[in-house]
Amino acid sequence: MDTTNTELRLSEAYVQHTDCHIFLTGKAGTGKTTFLKEIQKKCLKRMVVAAPTGVAAINAGGVTLHSLFQIPFGPFIPGGKINNHEHRLGREKQNIIRSLDLLIIDEISMVRADLLDAVDRILRHYRRSDAPFGGVQLLMIGDLHQLSPVAKKDEWQLLEKYYDTPYFFSSTALARTEWITIELKHIYRQSDQHFIELLNRVRDNQLDTATLQQLNVRCIPDFSPQDGEGYITLSTHNRSADAINESKFRRLSGRSHNFEAELQGDFPEQAFPTAASLELKPGAQVMFIRNDMSAEKSYYNGKIGRITSIDDKTIEVRCQGESYPVYVGKTTWENIEYTVDPKTAEISQKVIGLFSQYPLRLAWAITIHKSQGLTFDKAIIDAQAAFAHGQVYVALSRCRSLEGIVLSAPLTPIAVKSDPAVHHFLAEVEKNTSPREKLASAKSRYQQHLLLECFDFENLDWLLGRLTELLHGNAKTIQVLGGVDIAEIQQRTDAEIVTVGKKFRRQLQGMFGDTVQPANDPAVQDRLTKAAVYFQEKFATILNPYLDSIAVETDNKEIRKRINDTIKVLREIVAVKQAGVLSCREEFSSGKYLRALSTSAMEASQPKKKKPSIVYTAADVGHPELFETLRQWRKEKAAEEGIALFQVLHQKTLVQIAVHLPQTIKALKKIKGIGPRLAEKYGEELTTLVVDYRQRSGIVEVVLPEPAAPQPSQDKKAEPAHKEDTKKVSLELFQKGLTIPQVALQRGLKTTTIKGHIAFFISKGEVEITEVLKEDKRRTIERTIGEIPNSSLKEIKTALGDHFSYGDIKLVQAYLEYMGQRTLTHGQ
Repeated sequence: MDTTNTELRLSEAYVQHTDCHIFLTGKAGTGKTTFLKEIQKKCLKRMVVAAPTGVAAINAGGVTLHSLFQIPFGPFIPGGKINNHEHRLGREKQNIIRSLDLLIIDEISMVRADLLDAVDRILRHYRRSDAPFGGVQLLMIGDLHQLSPVAKKDEWQLLEKYYDTPYFFSSTALARTEWITIELKHIYRQSDQHFIELLNRVRDNQLDTATLQQLNVRCIPDFSPQDGEGYITLSTHNRSADAINESKFRRLSGRSHNFEAELQGDFPEQAFPTAASLELKPGAQVMFIRNDMSAEKSYYNGKIGRITSIDDKTIEVRCQGESYPVYVGKTTWENIEYTVDPKTAEISQKVIGLFSQYPLRLAWAITIHKSQGLTFDKAIIDAQAAFAHGQVYVALSRCRSLEGIVLSAPLTPIAVKSDPAVHHFLAEVEKNTSPREKLASAKSRYQQHLLLECFDFENLDWLLGRLTELLHGNAKTIQVLGGVDIAEIQQRTDAEIVTVGKKFRRQLQGMFGDTVQPANDPAVQDRLTKAAVYFQEKFATILNPYLDSIAVETDNKEIRKRINDTIKVLREIVAVKQAGVLSCREEFSSGKYLRALSTSAMEASQPKKKKPSIVYTAADVGHPELFETLRQWRKEKAAEEGIALFQVLHQKTLVQIAVHLPQTIKALKKIKGIGPRLAEKYGEELTTLVVDYRQRSGIVEVVLPEPAAPQPSQDKKAEPAHKEDTKKVSLELFQKGLTIPQVALQRGLKTTTIKGHIAFFISKGEVEITEVLKEDKRRTIERTIGEIPNSSLKEIKTALGDHFSYGDIKLVQAYLEYMGQRTLTHGQ
């Protein structure tokens, strides 16, 4: 991202640190797509990228709005149902929606108002929120002067009763929000200021006689470029572009070559980036439809060239002005869907389909619509039949310079279509928008909103009232198990949680300031800590025991379902509220709060898990000599390949090998943590080590040990279950390749806390200390601990100095604990 671009920096700040809905716009070539890619990499919020069409979604690295939300094609009437939509979303998509912080919609200019309202309807339903879009932040990217939404005549006859225009900005849901517009000003595609000014006049519907004259200087009727000059014709209609390509292609001598795409999994035809069956021959003018991902960067999306030779596996393309040809092989596009990690609540992309084909298409001509997002050095523009808003502007703005344009016919005012609704909307935006001045207050308001939401327990009161009505109203036909009367629970919840929550929210509102963010206010942080302790205790003593024990028996299936559904929702809401409150106990931050909510919402909605299979720890290893051999082998392999130890094999996988002693590849594959790839890569070496050890030790039959029971510390109380769970989450993120600071950032916790989590697993032998601490540091800390035995953590830290942290000391203490256990267990 261009860090000198003030609009880009402002946009990033709004996305990262506020909940404002954002319309990010800008002229062609201002870096909108680049910003989208950067936000996907940098933003800590759980996000999904969507677009209105399949091709746009593939280009943006996302999914279509219709597939993400399972919205049927056709008009949506505000307030109506979406074809019984509530019964159509699977659990995975529900989890995505519930854990979502940010929805990015690319090519928003093509999104119709009713589609955006349908998205709002679904988000509010599944997130159980009346806030617009269910409280999810929208980042809408696009240029209203380019592609416009499609509204067929019969569909618009239905929709015009509800909407002023078909554009997204007429959405009734969006009208209920205070959204901002940020316009990117700097143009990267063109550098000629005179040409940029001409484009702006076309874009802004200021096409006077002088502008037309300057553009029409480039009109050359019947222009016929020489082969190899690299001109592409931009046409308004598919049929004219296809006719040009077909005519030029058939004139070429030589044999045609047909290349069939390779398809795997789910990749819908409407999202194909090029033809599934590609017919090419030497001499054909082609356009690259993807950037070269190799180190050579030989081509980019939109680059024009001519095929010079073809063989079975490679197509040779020569581009004008370049000394060497480009050797083109097949490339692969991915069709993705979003999934949610049930442990971390992170939204991730899953590849569900692949499309492999040469990244080329015939390119004597292309439609203006398909040229969207591309850049050309030379283009023949046939725009006299322009029929849609923005078509002429899109065509002209594809070119780097005015000199690269040839008009096949003079431009006329009637050919430059412009929608007054768009100009009126943008004029109003220009008058009312001042996002830079609003940023500081938007940041504060965002945090204030999250905190007031956190301690708002009104919905608990309502749900308990609903459950009371169901239980008492059907008392003759049901049997309630659990002991405690619902009336007593409702009364205590109202008095000790709901009412106190109202008072506390008023206190917070009195403490909030316009300039200081709550996270930076020590007084607010202190009150939050105390409130979190109070409310956590109330949840633990009032609601949790009741919800854990209540059960209803009845022969009436309908009544049973209504009661159980209400209990299920109540459990989910209580879990979310508890998680939010608990996240405020140790230093509130918006990131930590949001992550706590999404994780708890998912955990509460998950079915109970089956009992896990036995996984042995280092304490169970009865073959320490083999275990040390395996560890040394891993150390050497990591040094040889220049990777971290865990990237070869995790410590716990080595433990399983040292316990099970597999002699064959087939047996090795049964070890948890050994997949087909690792078995193929290291299987022969590992089984050789095991076979050698078994032969030397005379081991014929393997007797598996009973897993060692964890020994509770004599001077420490048993840790609550959630402490164990949070350690495992940190470990799993660390084992995925994140560093300790990255794990801390992702989880919204302190680095010291994460080091404490990893230290726990070092003490169990599941993580090697060399993965987190340099050897010289470990030796220095170990030596210091030996020199001042029985000292406190603070005394050790003082002796070591500022170059060592408390977390580093805990890591070494855990390592020494592990080594002591091994000595006791194995007599070493």
